[in-house]
Amino acid sequence: MPAVRKILHVDMDAFFASVEQRDDPALRGRPVAVGSAAARGVVAAASYEARAFGVKSALPSVTALRRCPDLIFVPPRFDVYRAVSRQIHAIFAEYTDLIQPLSLDEAYLDVTTNLRALPTAWATAKEIRARIRDTLGLTASAGISYNKFLAKLASDHRKPDGQFAVTPDMGAIWVETLPVARFHGVGPVTAAKMARLGIVTGADLRAQSLDFLRAHFGSAAEWYHAIARGIDDRPVNPDRVRKSSGSETTFDRDLIADADILEGVQRMADEVWAWCAARQVFGRTVTIKVKYADFRQITRSRSYLAPIDSAAKLADASAALTASVLPTPQGIRLVGVTVSNLTSEREPSGTLPLFGAD
Repeated sequence: MPAVRKILHVDMDAFFASVEQRDDPALRGRPVAVGSAAARGVVAAASYEARAFGVKSALPSVTALRRCPDLIFVPPRFDVYRAVSRQIHAIFAEYTDLIQPLSLDEAYLDVTTNLRALPTAWATAKEIRARIRDTLGLTASAGISYNKFLAKLASDHRKPDGQFAVTPDMGAIWVETLPVARFHGVGPVTAAKMARLGIVTGADLRAQSLDFLRAHFGSAAEWYHAIARGIDDRPVNPDRVRKSSGSETTFDRDLIADADILEGVQRMADEVWAWCAARQVFGRTVTIKVKYADFRQITRSRSYLAPIDSAAKLADASAALTASVLPTPQGIRLVGVTVSNLTSEREPSGTLPLFGAD
């Protein structure tokens, strides 16, 4: 019988906003949003003081200010957040080589065999959190369990600045008590669909047969069937390959002129290329996203035989896809560019797409 894994999910508490409060004492204890207060602005992160008013990430800034008139907006400093994230991961690396980052502020750690020979995963999580607090002046929460699904659920259970463990003898029973909307892989649309089918809790999900789930949820059925029983065999994968990189922007005003729209796409392509060039990875598929004034959204994609290995090629591919939706019948409020099918290999340039624009 295989050994029971000891998995941690460490999640920084209100990371961006907490860094801002740490670095500016005047912000401590006050409702803070990282982002822009402009009419088209969006909240990137919110402090716990702001969350008490219903302010959260991805909320339009005008709505956030309506909910919390005293909200303080600070511009994001992503270079600082990335630097702090590297410090956090350096602490993780003192305990295990098996680290799977999910974002700047959260990661899975397999501490089945930890490098400091601590006796339990609980003690390991507690020490890591203390090191982050003492070294960086920030707090983190941790979930501890025998698989990734449960560890991630558990890390939310004692936030902020806490930890919670789900042991093998309680995992399946604990899952039954939770709303399915909290489950990884169950987004708002799927949660609403499940609710229409009478599936609201983990117990409701467990009561459904695999055939029923396949009929309603297709290829995701096996995943839902397993997690309803507290089962997740995925290992912590330190070599997880990122599949895409993208950037998008919301304009201060709706754009109509082709030149203005193409300029916005060019800026996004440049940001994506900077990420690719820094990591020496190149994508074979380019996708643009366009959101109109009425919030209708479309995408256009094209795949190439050879990777897009220069800023000029990415700009040309993005411009060609954008041209396919121009002239626009109405104003455009947002554009985005994404490259996917990433590889570290550079090949002779190909000019023929594998597929036409979608």
